[in-house]
Amino acid sequence: MIKEKLEKWGQTQLLKFENELTEEEKTALYKQIEDLDFSYLNASGDDVPKGEITPIKAMTITEIENQRAKFEEEGLKILARQEVGALLLAGGMGTRLGSDNPKGMYNIGITKDVYIFQRLIENLLDVVKACGKPVPLFIMTSDKNHKATVEFLKEHKYFGYDENYIKFFMQETAPCVDLNGKILLEEKGVVATSPNGNGGWFNSLLANDEAKAMLEKFNIKWLNVFAVDNVLQRIADPAFVGATACGGYEIGSKVIRKVDPYEKVGVMCNKNGKPSIVEYIDLTEEMALQVDENGERAYNFGVILNYLFKVELLQEIKDKKLPIHIVTKKVPYVDENGQKVTPEVPNAHKFEMLCVDMIEFASSCLPFEVVREKEFAPIKNKTGVDSVESAQKLLIQNGYKL
Repeated sequence: MIKEKLEKWGQTQLLKFENELTEEEKTALYKQIEDLDFSYLNASGDDVPKGEITPIKAMTITEIENQRAKFEEEGLKILARQEVGALLLAGGMGTRLGSDNPKGMYNIGITKDVYIFQRLIENLLDVVKACGKPVPLFIMTSDKNHKATVEFLKEHKYFGYDENYIKFFMQETAPCVDLNGKILLEEKGVVATSPNGNGGWFNSLLANDEAKAMLEKFNIKWLNVFAVDNVLQRIADPAFVGATACGGYEIGSKVIRKVDPYEKVGVMCNKNGKPSIVEYIDLTEEMALQVDENGERAYNFGVILNYLFKVELLQEIKDKKLPIHIVTKKVPYVDENGQKVTPEVPNAHKFEMLCVDMIEFASSCLPFEVVREKEFAPIKNKTGVDSVESAQKLLIQNGYKL
């Protein structure tokens, strides 16, 4: 059965070292091959649909402040009914920070220990205090970091969060293929795989019985999805929740005003009349410099990967096919002689689905502007732009003691 499957897909090289494996290793390899989604091999990488891009209006900080009391009142009511879940995308590792641990475990403290996970949970605890009820928290890990993440948070007593309201689930994986389309082996008896991007988070949640049960137990109507690396973002923000709900939107997206027309952030827009995000590499110079009737740049609001999704919409689109993005990366592998190779240049394709593509299935989306100095401190690098250093400065600027 396994051999037939591999012959069908032209991937028999995965059994090249079969005779050198123990029975236990063979069983594990067969199981991995059986569970592998080979349909990723059909992805062309150019299956992202094109369309007519037009500007979308954002709710500006001024507009938000004028209605903040109303939005917060409504948001706190929704949160007090526990109809909002927070979902942390934490499948990544701290490799670019020089760490072999999950990214959320990275210590950004200066005079004391302050971890990325800690900052995010403390931000959420502010909302718990304001609404008087715990916000159900889902944490998406990957096969690379699940065990370490769970053990770390348990060891630190979840930084004061009620563990009864936390559920972990693993995102699904996709095979890594060489530049000729052959799936690589990470070890003689282990297929090389990688997390399949942040776009499959809802289906991965539903595939986990405990996470799905918590979603249903509280009859959660909204899920606030956020990235692990932004240590200043407000999560389950009452004003954000209230504004999205009051406006009848299916999705809310926190956005920041760009520092310049060419800043490397995805920009909220409409595609064929429906909400979408145009990546900075696809933003033409004409679009970057285009202004609206008020003289403001038309494509001026970048996303920060903090979205509020209506669960009703997520249930409707869970079976929809998202575009597959192909990225070329350095992937360690075992060569045809059984020798381990750590490549110095990109040698393999990874397949990813992206959260931004989910937005195009919605009929409405609210771009909700936040003050970037108060809510945008991403940690992508060790030094320089969007780094540990820049995040530390912003945290101190906002009154956090590190």
